[in-house]
Amino acid sequence: MTFEEISAEDFREFAKNSPYKSFMQTPEIAKYREENGWTAYFLAAKHGEEIKAATMLVAKPYFLGKSLFIAPGGPLLDLEDQYLTEFFIKSLKKYLKSHNGYELHISPYYEITERDRHGDLVENGFNHKNAIKNLKNLGFTEVKDASQPKYMYALDLNGKSAEELMKDFKSNTRGHIRKAEKMGVTVRELKKDELKIFKDITESTSKRREFEDKPLKYYEEMYDLFVPRKEAMFLVAEVSVDSRESGARQREDERRSPVATGRPDAARESIETPLSAAMFMLYGSEVVYLFSGSDEKYMKDYNAQYELQWHMIKYAAEKKFKRYNFYGIHGLPDDNQPDGVYEFKKGFGGQVLEYAGTWELPINQTFYQMYKALKKLKHRG
Repeated sequence: MTFEEISAEDFREFAKNSPYKSFMQTPEIAKYREENGWTAYFLAAKHGEEIKAATMLVAKPYFLGKSLFIAPGGPLLDLEDQYLTEFFIKSLKKYLKSHNGYELHISPYYEITERDRHGDLVENGFNHKNAIKNLKNLGFTEVKDASQPKYMYALDLNGKSAEELMKDFKSNTRGHIRKAEKMGVTVRELKKDELKIFKDITESTSKRREFEDKPLKYYEEMYDLFVPRKEAMFLVAEVSVDSRESGARQREDERRSPVATGRPDAARESIETPLSAAMFMLYGSEVVYLFSGSDEKYMKDYNAQYELQWHMIKYAAEKKFKRYNFYGIHGLPDDNQPDGVYEFKKGFGGQVLEYAGTWELPINQTFYQMYKALKKLKHRG
C-alpha cells in the first residue's frame, strides 16, 4: 500500500462513493479555506491505483511557525479497519511532520452507535466503538467542546412520500405547519444579492440566543462555491403584510391609513416580510439543515420555521434523498435539562445520531507540549 498526494478531482471521485462523505470534505471547502489563509492538501492511501482511504486537510501556521492541520469531516476511511486505519494515520503523521505540523485535528463523519429519537441505544443496533479504540491506540485524545457537533438529529427518508413522512410528525408539529399555511406563509429560494435578508435574520437570532453568527462574506462565498453545483440552498419563509399581519403591526397599519399618509394605495401595498430563513447543504444522499434564524416578533403568530422545514423535507423526499439531517443537538437528550433545539427537531420524527467526535493527535511532541502549556497559562491568566 502507498500513501501519496492526489488531485482535488481524484479526491472528489473517491469521496462521491465513500459512505463517510461529508460536504465538509470537498474541494469547495478546501477552496473556501484557501481564500481565507489556509493551505489545502488531498492525501490518499492506495492499493495499486485504487484509493482505499483519503482526506482533505487544511493547514495554517499557529505556533512558532509550526502548523495546525485539520481534517474537517474527515478522514474518509473505515475506522474499524485496524490495518487500514493504522497505515493511514501513521503515514499521515509522518507526512505532516515533514510539512512543519505540530498538531492534527480530525472530526470523522462516522457513526458510532445506533440510537432512537430519544437518544437511547437501539437494541441489537450497530456499535462501532472499535473505531474509538483504534483512534486511542494511535495516540488520539478527544477534544471537548469542539465546534463540530458530535450528536445530530436526522430523519431517514426511506423512499417515503412527504405525506407518509408527515404521519410520523408529532401532532403539534403538524398543527404548526397547518397554521403557517393558513396564515399565508410561503417559502422561496434566495438569490445571492438577497443574502442580506438571510444575514439580518441569523444575526438577530444569534444575539437573542447568544451564539456567534457567520459574517455575510461567509454566506456569499458558500453561495458561490456550492449553489452553482446545486449543493446548497438559501431559503426564506415570508408573508404578505397587507393581508396577514396581526396584533400591534396590524393596528399600526390601520393608523397609517391612505387618508393619513396621503397615498391612496398605501394600505394595499403587498410587501413580503421575512419571517424565517435557513441554509441547507445538499451533498451526496442527504440534505443538511446547517444554519437558520427566525424573527422573534413573528415566531408564535406564524410558525414560519415549521413551514420552512416542511418545504425542504418535501423537496428532499421528491428528489429521492435518503436522509434529512437536522444537524447538531446539544449532546444526548436529558429529561432534566430540556433542549429546545432537540425538541423542535424531534417533532419531525427521526432519530439521534452519534458520531465519532473531534480528536487531536500530536505531530511534533515538543511543540505540541509547549503550545498546550502556554495555552493553559493564558487561560489561567
